[in-house]
Amino acid sequence: MKKALLVIDAQKVYTNPESQLFCPDSAETVKRINRLIQHFEAKKMPIIYVQHVHKFDGSDLGRMFDYAGPAEDFNFKEGTEEIAFDPNLKISKGLPVIRKNRYSAFIGTNLSNLLQSLNIDTVVISGFMTNFCCESTARGAHDRDFFVDFIADATGAPPLSKLSEQEIRDIVSELLEAGYAQVYQTDEYLKL
Repeated sequence: MKKALLVIDAQKVYTNPESQLFCPDSAETVKRINRLIQHFEAKKMPIIYVQHVHKFDGSDLGRMFDYAGPAEDFNFKEGTEEIAFDPNLKISKGLPVIRKNRYSAFIGTNLSNLLQSLNIDTVVISGFMTNFCCESTARGAHDRDFFVDFIADATGAPPLSKLSEQEIRDIVSELLEAGYAQVYQTDEYLKL
């Protein structure tokens, strides 16, 4: 199997404590993502960074924020500090960065073609948010006939009104493991 690590949306919007989308475990999540990056670098396996960005005028929002309040007040605006990668994220020079404006990293991007050109058959999912962009990308990868390794504790999400960050990870893991992905924790995955 030829694997590629996807580092999805490890951006300040999730790691800045002042952000409305702050993930409480984000500092530890980024550390786990960095361990995965180091592992993939050591094995000379592909790493692809993904970054969620919208046009400043919101003209590319589509249905993205239908359930999140007024469209004029949206996150991920180009040119803002919140879209920058977290300063603690290990950024490997010269590696591809896919910019997206939907939850799934496959929609409206060249990710599928890039993976095929690298002869990848398995994507390894890490990043933010567990239950949106990471889960959507995992499902999209499966639908495109890639195998999926979902590293649950290397994903993060802001708590919901009835679910903690860990409960979100657990629920998404259970759903994906039923037919979309192999689910791992970082320590477990690095021992494979």
